[in-house]
Amino acid sequence: MSLDFPTAFARCPLVAILRGVRPDEVEAIGDALVHAGFTLIEVPMNSPDPLDSIARLARRFAGRALVGAGTVLTVEQVIEVRAAGGQLVISPNSDIAVIAATAKTGMISMPGYFTPTEGFAAIAAGASALKLFPAEAATPAVLKAQRAVLPKDLPLLVVGGISPDNMTPWRDAGANGFGLGSSLYKVGATAGEVGQAARAFIQAWQR
Repeated sequence: MSLDFPTAFARCPLVAILRGVRPDEVEAIGDALVHAGFTLIEVPMNSPDPLDSIARLARRFAGRALVGAGTVLTVEQVIEVRAAGGQLVISPNSDIAVIAATAKTGMISMPGYFTPTEGFAAIAAGASALKLFPAEAATPAVLKAQRAVLPKDLPLLVVGGISPDNMTPWRDAGANGFGLGSSLYKVGATAGEVGQAARAFIQAWQR
């Protein structure tokens, strides 16, 4: 049974960012995340052998979670991610060519943006969702102002510096979800540690 993005996002609008994860550990970490309730998993392209990790996760969690790549900067990488079985293409920027190529292949495009100009350009190119990045340089007040003009039905995630303790102000400002990096997974973390952090984030989201 396939899993589409709206369903996965509705189940859990939290993206696990596994920057630096290795292929030989990624399945155990993925097990911990999916068991906790995560349905969106990102392996950044600047991780060791990221396409191998993506392929392993995509096979293991088919129908249970959507898997893809982060820090996707070129159209060539979009093609590589698709060949590995990835379904998500996540970028730190709004590169129109990358977004359009992702949409053309039927994958989920989740580019980073910081201004309404970037956000609307990404939407026009075919973005499936937007991520406000880096959130450390913004505030919930900024997001609230942007939410007044950005399409209400477009998922908007906040990424950068997110912890279980600071999600509420962003949600109140209009965030639909979050990308979670070093507060969820750091290089060297065990599957057990990741599972514990994942459960804390799930609980914070469900409050």
